[in-house]
Amino acid sequence: MTSSHWLLLFVWILYYAAHSILAATSVKVFFEERLKKYFRYYRLSYSIFAGITLFLLLIFQYSFESPVLISSVLLKYISLIILVIPGVAIMMISIKKYFLLLSGVRSVFEATPQVELKVEGIHRYVRHPLYLGTLLFVWGLFFIFPLLNNLIALVLLNTYVWVGIVFEERKLVKEFGEKYKAYISGVPKLLPHFKIKK
Repeated sequence: MTSSHWLLLFVWILYYAAHSILAATSVKVFFEERLKKYFRYYRLSYSIFAGITLFLLLIFQYSFESPVLISSVLLKYISLIILVIPGVAIMMISIKKYFLLLSGVRSVFEATPQVELKVEGIHRYVRHPLYLGTLLFVWGLFFIFPLLNNLIALVLLNTYVWVGIVFEERKLVKEFGEKYKAYISGVPKLLPHFKIKK
């Protein structure tokens, strides 16, 4: 790996660290105490910050030469069909269900948006459909553009998602209690299983 690849690795780690810190409950409480009525815009501000920094990070990621790791035209087409297209579809379904809440846009219209436990639709098959869709999409992109810089981003994304889910589910158990525990027992985390009715 070149110095640019090592720097990319560091910047991705820094991005995910900042993402985690700003999403932590203790940090939210800190800002809530100081921002008072303006805290309702915290999530929206966070989403804008995350979007801008991600955009800048991706510009850097593709600003330097990176070696090709795999050379297969067939793999590109297979990845497009079984990873990218399903990944985009799952992401779109998920975003449609809770974009306004998760992005913070809803806070512009509601002072305290009501958070609900989603257990219908795609959530009947997997607890974290947006993560699943994102992983499928990014894995697919890697096989279509199998560059070292994409592999670095992919490995760190996978690590972040798996670790992030653990902490996110702890929060959800605290928030929804036994209802979420029952949901965990009946619905898989990321890999859906479809029961065939007899």
